[in-house]
Amino acid sequence: MMRQYELVERVKRYNPRADEALLDRAYVYAMLAHGTQKRASGDPYFSHPLEVAAILTDLKVDDATIVSALLHDTIEDTAATKDDIREKFGAAIAELVDGLTKLKKLDLVSKQAVQAENLRKLLLAITSDVRVLLVKLADRLHNMRTLHYVPQAKRDRVAQETLDIYAPLAGRMGMHDMREELEDLAFRQINAEAYEALEQRLGRQREAAAAVIEEIETQLARKLAGEGISAEVTGRLKKPYSIYRKMERKSVSFEQLSDIVAFRILVDDIADCYAAVGIIHTTWPAVPLRFKDYISTPKGNDYRSIHTTVIGPQSQRVEMQIRTRQMHEIAEYGIAAHALYKDGAEHTESSAYAWLRRTVEMLAHGDNPEEFLEHTKLELFSDQVYCFTPKGRLIALPRKANCIDFAYAVHTDIGNHCARARINGVERPLVTELQNGDEVEIITDPKATPSPAWESIVVTGRARSAIRRATRMATRAQYLELGRRIVQTLFTRAGKPFSDDIIRAGLKRLARAGVEDVFWAVGRNEIPADDVLKAVHPDFKGEMPLGPKPGEGWFGVTGETSLKFQVPESEGAIPIRGINLDLPVRFSKEGGAVPGDRIVGIMTPGEGITIFPIQSPALAAYDNEPERWLDVRWDVDEARRARYPARIAVKSRNAPGSLAAVTQVIADNDGNIDNLRMQRTTADYTNVAIDLEVWDLKHLNAIIAGIRTLPMTAEAQRVFE
Repeated sequence: MMRQYELVERVKRYNPRADEALLDRAYVYAMLAHGTQKRASGDPYFSHPLEVAAILTDLKVDDATIVSALLHDTIEDTAATKDDIREKFGAAIAELVDGLTKLKKLDLVSKQAVQAENLRKLLLAITSDVRVLLVKLADRLHNMRTLHYVPQAKRDRVAQETLDIYAPLAGRMGMHDMREELEDLAFRQINAEAYEALEQRLGRQREAAAAVIEEIETQLARKLAGEGISAEVTGRLKKPYSIYRKMERKSVSFEQLSDIVAFRILVDDIADCYAAVGIIHTTWPAVPLRFKDYISTPKGNDYRSIHTTVIGPQSQRVEMQIRTRQMHEIAEYGIAAHALYKDGAEHTESSAYAWLRRTVEMLAHGDNPEEFLEHTKLELFSDQVYCFTPKGRLIALPRKANCIDFAYAVHTDIGNHCARARINGVERPLVTELQNGDEVEIITDPKATPSPAWESIVVTGRARSAIRRATRMATRAQYLELGRRIVQTLFTRAGKPFSDDIIRAGLKRLARAGVEDVFWAVGRNEIPADDVLKAVHPDFKGEMPLGPKPGEGWFGVTGETSLKFQVPESEGAIPIRGINLDLPVRFSKEGGAVPGDRIVGIMTPGEGITIFPIQSPALAAYDNEPERWLDVRWDVDEARRARYPARIAVKSRNAPGSLAAVTQVIADNDGNIDNLRMQRTTADYTNVAIDLEVWDLKHLNAIIAGIRTLPMTAEAQRVFE
């Protein structure tokens, strides 16, 4: 176990001004707090936070981060409290340690929910101070290095969590060396057989590649020096997990992989990077389509480098990565290389950290921990594609992202109101998959809203979370508006004044926090509308049903009603425009309803209104539930025309082309067939049930009349089942 003075010496190697007294105090406090606790390996527990601190010294972090590493398990696993840490080490370190502390007493249903809630807390803490992330990643790395000491079941869970969350998070933060080690350690546990097989093959390849690596290093260093470029050239074989992913992604065997050797060329400045590329490409043939310039277009985690693949000695493909030494430091240490917290340094924020802030801000709105975990994984796993706005702003997205993802990446409001898209000047569907270099223009419409179906189309967690939230808000707004109309109609019929202030007087009796909560509950049929009237006017004795009395037809009309029957509409009726417009409305499955029909609304708890024509036999089922009946009327907006469902029954002769003739009439009359069912009743005739979408009753009658004129038609009529 590392001694106290050894840790201080490691810190002072890169920070001579380190606070030795603070480091000593933290070392002693953590050692005493953990006391006789042991790890699964049998080592003193204090050896773990000490190793975490040692890992962080390689990242050259500040004193507070080292102290937080030493103390990171004290609140969780010892008698120490956050107040104790604050008193002895200050508020800043106390916040860091608290951000790393797991929630141990969560009343959650599943292990996944616990994992998700801990991740939520961690990421929210990271957005306040990035040092939380550095300590957490170092903590996970040491736990992975000692994973073989814990029970098998826990090994698998921790390894999978590392591969799903922590390794991608390290990569997103630009800490590539740590990401690679985390991936390989997790891969070794999850798929030991594949790991060992790859290690054996790499071992044999290492011997064969040694001569090639030495030849390229020597030859390239000599050529670069001859052009006056000071460069450091190193070669290596790629890691097992990197090779495994490539084999899976490209569906190839190990023998078919060609570029498992990678070289890193470090130079002094950007001009030397491009000069080095020229020298490499004139020395060995370049492989087409394998050149990537991450200097002119950096990755979202600030990674900058030029990648190219060439055909080297012995006709072997080798990958070259050319970057400056400063770029290499960022590639090695990622976010830790930025002056986010170092003493005396000007505050800067890396692109990776800015991404994390935006991501957590978006994902934190999820309704439940599992949703947060799902969206975080989507954001972490992203082989990126780079697109541009018409003004030249660079937008980095995951592979397979589409225009909707792009719109939400630009701004949430752009995504919520996107209507059309142009890619490279050509109008394309919103679901079009984007390619590197595409210029994307999003055309918005203030009336446009996200479709719930978009949630299954987008690939970014940011877009999915925003769509889900917008859908929830739209649904709530619909129920709220429906409830408001129902209550207003009831008050009007009762001869009572209506306003939000008047409803507010009854909140205590209704046990609701606000007026909107009352309307929302009424709209969902969780509170009867007359309860609101009674809460505001307890002395009201009259009966004010919103629908007809049991056993009585709508507007007092009994019996069957023809399609041409007209009655005056009720003045207090709630206007209905259609599906997914103003209100949570759906149409009955028993034949639907179209503008021109006299209609009835039936309230269903949690679902809104179901619209029936007054002649529908299905209404008999609700005769004994008058509280569910609503007085509704059509309010068709000509500027936003919509189709409506109806059902017709056609009896036709069994003759070649008879079905085609029927469907042709529907098409000629601009009808849309939603569903069709055929049943042969006799040798000569077939019954055809057709579910249509039409504009209104006049349109429907025109279609029925057209079908009746066909020579093979015996009967054609609208049906209500």
